[in-house]
Amino acid sequence: MTSDDFRAAAHTAADLAADHLTGLAAGPVWQPMDDAARRTLLDAPLPAAGRPLDELLASVGRDVLPYPMGNGHPRFFGWVNSAPAPAGVLATLAAAAMNPSSAGGDHADVHLERAVVRWIAELVGFPHPPGGGLLTSGTSMATIVCLAAARNRAARDAGWDVREDGLAGMPPLVGYVTGETHSCVRKAAELLGLGSKHLRVVATGPDGRLDPAELRAAIARDRAAGLLPFLVVASAGTVGTGAVDAFDPLADLCAEERLWLHVDGAYGAFGVLDPEIAHRYAGLARADSLALDPHKWLGVPVDCGCALVRDPAELRAAFSLVPSYLRDEAAGELGWFSEYGTEQTRPFRALKVWATIAHRGRDGLAADIARTTALARRLGELVTADPDLELLAEVQTSIVAFRLRPADPTGSTEPTGPADEADEAALDALNRELPAAVQRRGRAFLTGARLDGREILRACLLNPATTEEDLAVLLAEVKAAGREHTG
Repeated sequence: MTSDDFRAAAHTAADLAADHLTGLAAGPVWQPMDDAARRTLLDAPLPAAGRPLDELLASVGRDVLPYPMGNGHPRFFGWVNSAPAPAGVLATLAAAAMNPSSAGGDHADVHLERAVVRWIAELVGFPHPPGGGLLTSGTSMATIVCLAAARNRAARDAGWDVREDGLAGMPPLVGYVTGETHSCVRKAAELLGLGSKHLRVVATGPDGRLDPAELRAAIARDRAAGLLPFLVVASAGTVGTGAVDAFDPLADLCAEERLWLHVDGAYGAFGVLDPEIAHRYAGLARADSLALDPHKWLGVPVDCGCALVRDPAELRAAFSLVPSYLRDEAAGELGWFSEYGTEQTRPFRALKVWATIAHRGRDGLAADIARTTALARRLGELVTADPDLELLAEVQTSIVAFRLRPADPTGSTEPTGPADEADEAALDALNRELPAAVQRRGRAFLTGARLDGREILRACLLNPATTEEDLAVLLAEVKAAGREHTG
């Protein structure tokens, strides 16, 4: 392949990407792939001979780009998946062209990662000593990194070297979560040998926040039983409703009890940039660790998470292992990133983070986030004003939890009384089916969950290109799908 061949193909790839991004809003958000298109990908034979770049790109344009997940569309409200920031898309190509391992050494990606991790900490107001964080594949991996540091500190406090001796023989370490804590925390506890049965689910108040009084009582019970409480996991925006815990009282309790306070900020931590809701995040900076995802609210192309810690020495104590073949006498005091987490060969994630943040700036990012939270509050108002819809939680960030509750499901004009169990079961069944029904219609996309034992619809707003008209389309689609379902 000549340089001219590559340059021509790169121009074609850029045109494909640009056409894809600019054409998204005019098409369906998502629709199921037809069988023929699906089989084209599933049954693709292993090629014996290579194919020219122009043929490969034609296949991408024909067989891949027409079938997106939908998250680039302004009416995509599902899960917590953002549209890609254009600057991050462009930087991804340059990062791939360099293709370094960002484990350590004296090259651009290593220094840029230290800078962008500091930028992320500054954006959310988290303390950042040198070495106090690293980029990861996402918050799932960042959670493993942070909880490993918490586990090792607790074991050391108990006179145990968990890296050498393992956990066998130790009294069980106990962590505290809520029913809305993300599943990655349970996965981390299981992978780290803590056991999911040693994650205590603590009650929340009516606002969805972890209740400090219930937490204190749970800790006391476990200490009396001879167990070792060591961890509290708070949330800077739950996936179900976007609820933000009250960090100051939790930090007070954790300091008193010598517990590690970890904050899951995967989705919501960047909400602190919106002055309208910044007060909700008071005390976030007091956590021992924070996991968050630039590939969510900031729009950095997947994958990119970040682990931030108050004490870098705890990360290094948990992970540092430098075999002779990786010695680097010029590494300096901080050493390599591979000493602070599980990855040895690490991709160049920093460039797309740098490009995304540098292109918008702090003010631009704050404006984008403020727009989505304002739209979420507006969606909450529209739901409240509609007699066929029910708002199920206060809109705290940019997630709206609601359900379809037809005011007149039978067509009767008689007043209805309180819902009985059969009514609630029917509503649950209806709302469980609605997300898939809305998705198939192609004009909007949302997902569901369970909250307080009820099936809910949840709309997550991350795309600053979304408009109030898009909100109206979403609710109209929910109601139309509901009518189809009930006949």
